Order: sequence, then C-alpha cells, then structure tokens
Amino acid sequence: MIRALLLVLEPQRSWDTIATKERSIARIFWLYVMPLLLLTSVAEGLGMHYWGEWRGMPLKLKTLTVPEVVVMELAQLVIHVAVLFFGAKMFKSLGETFHGQHTYRQAFTVVAYGLGPYWTVRILDAWPAVSPWFTYAVGMVLTISVLYHGVPRVMMPDPPQAFGLYLIGSLVLALAAGIGKFLLVWLQQGRFVNLERVLVQWVSALLGG
Repeated sequence: MIRALLLVLEPQRSWDTIATKERSIARIFWLYVMPLLLLTSVAEGLGMHYWGEWRGMPLKLKTLTVPEVVVMELAQLVIHVAVLFFGAKMFKSLGETFHGQHTYRQAFTVVAYGLGPYWTVRILDAWPAVSPWFTYAVGMVLTISVLYHGVPRVMMPDPPQAFGLYLIGSLVLALAAGIGKFLLVWLQQGRFVNLERVLVQWVSALLGG
C-alpha cells in the first residue's frame, strides 16, 4: 500500500526505482499484488460484516455473515487478478501494434503497479455510504495518472509511440476494470442469487469443518 501511495505522490522517483530493480512477475505478484489485494479485501469485508452492504431489489442495508463475506471477497480477488493479467496481455499486444519489442514482464510490471492506487481506494468500499462507482472512478483516475509516468519508464516505447500506447492501454484497462466492477456490484446486490447460495453453502461447510 505504501508503494501505491508513493506512486501517486512521487510517480517519477517511484517508477525509476521499479524500473531499475526489474523484479520478476512472480515476485511482483506475491510480494506486492497479493498483499495489497488481501489487505483491502479484509478492510472491505469487515465493513460488510459490521456496517452492512446494499442488497436486494429494492436495495436495503444488510450485514453479511462471515461465509457471505468470504464469497464476496474471493470473487473480488478472482476478478481483480483476472483484470491484472488481461491488462498486462493487452499492454504487451498494444506495444507490438505500435512496433515495440516489449516483454510480458514489462507489461505486467506497468499494469500491476499502475493498478495499485485503484486497489487501494477499495478501502473506502468498507463504508456502505460510499458508492462503489465513486471508488471505481477515483481509483481509475489515479491509476491512469500513474500510468502516464510508468509506461514510458518501464516499457520504454519509441517516443512517437509512447503517448498512443499509454492512452489506448489506459482506456482498455479502464474498460476491463469497469466490467469487473459491474459484475462485482451485481454480485454484492444479490443479482446472482443461485450461484451465491451454492458458494456460501460450500464456504459454510469448509468453515464449519
């Protein structure tokens, strides 16, 4: 989380450090992505359990049980990881479209650290008064601003191609994250009742065992 905040406050220095270290995909995923996602998931899950979540039609504030919270946060984790790997693949493919020779590690590094502010803002979702679309908008604006410095520093595209890669890549990433957010909002509101019921039963059985 500290790294995500530094990327917002000191983007150039932070990206210089990231680019210089050239960490592997596994190291970034397990030592940066997963701790950040787990920390924000715990914060959001506690909010759902103690303060409630807007569910049903019409929407009503309801506190969730522990199995329900686990299901919600596992869904969050799966979708955010999927957006990460999809975004990295798209950045690499776009780089090739702009005649660049970029590795998947470079693209993964840019997207993983770029999404840090977006994931950090998720903590605000712990409060039911905060709209999930507000956190999406704020987080994505921060991510796009962070990527502005990260794309040229880490992926090192040709200067004439750099802005195009940054712009199109950011738009694709925002769209992918938006679709993921849409699915999560529907799940949190109880739109996938049958699927949620089955998953909650499985989690309850696991926790009970």
